[in-house]
Amino acid sequence: MPRISIGDCQLYYERCGAGFPVLFISGLSGYASYWREQVPSFAKTFEVVLHDHRGIGQSDHSRISYTVERMATDVIQLMDALGIDKAHVVGHSTGGAVAQVLALEHPERVASIVIAASWTKADAYFRRLFALRKEILSHLGPAAYLQAATLLLYPSHWIARNNERLRQLEAQALATFSPPEIVMSRIDAILAFDRTEDLPRLRTPTLIVAAQDDIVTPAYFSEELARLIRGAEIKLFPQGGHFFSQVLPREFNHAVLPFLTAHTPA
Repeated sequence: MPRISIGDCQLYYERCGAGFPVLFISGLSGYASYWREQVPSFAKTFEVVLHDHRGIGQSDHSRISYTVERMATDVIQLMDALGIDKAHVVGHSTGGAVAQVLALEHPERVASIVIAASWTKADAYFRRLFALRKEILSHLGPAAYLQAATLLLYPSHWIARNNERLRQLEAQALATFSPPEIVMSRIDAILAFDRTEDLPRLRTPTLIVAAQDDIVTPAYFSEELARLIRGAEIKLFPQGGHFFSQVLPREFNHAVLPFLTAHTPA
């Protein structure tokens, strides 16, 4: 499997399609495979680049103090290693926070950003939710953590119809689960993230997408992002949960592809 050095660690990556690059950045789970429902459609028009985050999957399991800014630096170093000068960035959840940092700190490297199911900064609800997830991981272990995550990430009706598929995905995730201290450090990273005061100076073309029934990053976070980022477009789906890009892949793809096409440099 392809891995590439970004200096102090090796990242697993995938690259397919041809055209202007699009970097897909997954959320807290950190797997490139999160985007399996997007790759075939986007690779018809763009070069699609995916990676397992540092600490996750087939990338090095670095035992560091994780921050969203560190994750963003890893993306820039991955772009450098792959010879990518500029790209669109599509980030889900934690990946959406990474996209915020990239557009703020490296605007010359980013043609546009899509922020999917993300947030501005942790509030009381967000802190309660992720404190509970840490407790489940700490006291009940990875299997219970993953089973609880399924209930949070997908709509109930979708779980009911896809139970066996989800059991298989949980088993795969358990087989490659990172050391719990890495997962908990990544949770601490998202709890500490806050670039709210900087967002009004962001000038990169931005599309914000979310589902109104998301209970991990409720839609009010996306509405706040749209208010703070000048000129941002926003698209809210009535349902789909936190993983709406998997639950409603066609709708997600149809919302995002025209935006990327419109902002692709000539």
